[in-house]
Amino acid sequence: MKEQSTTKGFAILSIATLFIKVLSAVYNPFLVKILGGETPFGIYNATYQIYVFIYVLTNAGVPSAIAKIVSEYDAVGNYRSALKTFKMARFILTIIGVVMGTLMFVIAGPITNIIGFPEAKFSVMALAPAVLFTSIGSAYRGYFQGRSNMKPTAISQVLEQILNTVFSLGFAALFIKSGVIPGIVGATVGTTLGALASALFLIIVYKKERQTKPSTNHIRHTNKQIIHKIAKYSIPITLSIGLTNVGTLFDTTNTIGRLKVAGLNHVLAEGLSGRYAIFITLIGVPIAIISSLAVNVLPAISRSVALKDKVMVRKKINFALRLCFLIAVPSAVGLSVLSKPIFMLLYPSHIQGYKILVWGAIVLVFMSIVQIQTSILQGLGKIYTVTFYAVIGIAIKIAINYILIAKPKINIYGAIIGSIAGFLIPLIMNSICLQKYLRVKIRLLRHAFKPLVASIFMGAVLYVVYSLVSFTMGLVIKGYINNAVATMIAMFVGMLAYFYALFLTKGITKDDLEIVPQRIKKHIPKRIISNLD
Repeated sequence: MKEQSTTKGFAILSIATLFIKVLSAVYNPFLVKILGGETPFGIYNATYQIYVFIYVLTNAGVPSAIAKIVSEYDAVGNYRSALKTFKMARFILTIIGVVMGTLMFVIAGPITNIIGFPEAKFSVMALAPAVLFTSIGSAYRGYFQGRSNMKPTAISQVLEQILNTVFSLGFAALFIKSGVIPGIVGATVGTTLGALASALFLIIVYKKERQTKPSTNHIRHTNKQIIHKIAKYSIPITLSIGLTNVGTLFDTTNTIGRLKVAGLNHVLAEGLSGRYAIFITLIGVPIAIISSLAVNVLPAISRSVALKDKVMVRKKINFALRLCFLIAVPSAVGLSVLSKPIFMLLYPSHIQGYKILVWGAIVLVFMSIVQIQTSILQGLGKIYTVTFYAVIGIAIKIAINYILIAKPKINIYGAIIGSIAGFLIPLIMNSICLQKYLRVKIRLLRHAFKPLVASIFMGAVLYVVYSLVSFTMGLVIKGYINNAVATMIAMFVGMLAYFYALFLTKGITKDDLEIVPQRIKKHIPKRIISNLD
């Protein structure tokens, strides 16, 4: 099985993720229209919050543990124990998938009543089989991740999203004829079919590329030792991500209730909750790319730690943080500057939601940094520490949301403020922990400075280009087409402006160019590349 560098692996996963998220961004507006507006979409979003919560409890910890343990054993040549770890973890995940899928089906009624969305009961029940299929698939993804082979994961995710999009929209459109609730149930069908196809694909690839390399390290690990190690890594990781999703799930309930305290009726409260769900969907595009980076960082750092190579550990940490800023900062600036055009393009019936995106874009920067820091600390073995910090952040977020959302003049923006504080505190605590471990100061602001300068320049270009194109086209054609063309042109020119500014400020290195497709890289002047550090 061919191994890939961290950069190459990130490039493969990020390209797949970008395709998936673009498809998702196109998919969601169609779904909102099919279901009939923000309120039904709010119910659909509540369904997915429950599903994601169960999914996280089932799949968050063990696959990450597989990746970490397999990468550690691979680093020292113990391929026998690496394969044994995968097989045992796969069995564990299959059992957990069956149990959690059944539990999700059984408690669908009570849990949807608790969070204030009883209408979501049947759609939650419809998603129960997907839990088993994703459990099986995630075991294989964890193994490929640990072997630094991201291609099977990338292809399986693209396949899953395509089937999800096609079948979810198709069944939603078919079932909506019988009512809103059946329509929402139909919108979940594609998730289950996509998860099944993805798992089958990964099984086939695994059988074709099974590891046959003989071990050079002949230390044998017993079943008990491996199970203990899987539990040691997976339980705190599950707690960390699970508690984050508990906070999100709690927010779904808390937001509706506190908006009512602010004086809004149930329909308006659900509508604002739906707008917030759209905001989360939009910032999910760059967040998903950062997640691809995090997926690569965990085994890469674990491998370096296993080899006791502190120089390489520091190098990979700095690379991950720098790349995080290179993606997150321009994404936040771009979403903020083009917030209204983006809503006009994707959600023309819900245009007022752009105001949430203007102020909320900063959330994705803090969220991205914390996500990378979490993977770094997990790779360094500081699993319980990062879990504790995550709990503190969630508690702060919930407390701020509870207080601020109920204030009429703040309402839904209280959730933005709560998210900023809820990620900022763990960010600071994670930074302190990293500095103590590495005995070197982690200069986050230094990593952020050049991307920020380039992003400000890009933001100005975005605003000017969009305004000029929109005004010029407005002399001939107005409305949706005008906005769509102006937005696309502004985004393309803005992207070029960002990279141009990065090259001028030397905010990008030759190593960073490894993530750029060869077809694009060959058009970059050699003079510019030769000037990079």
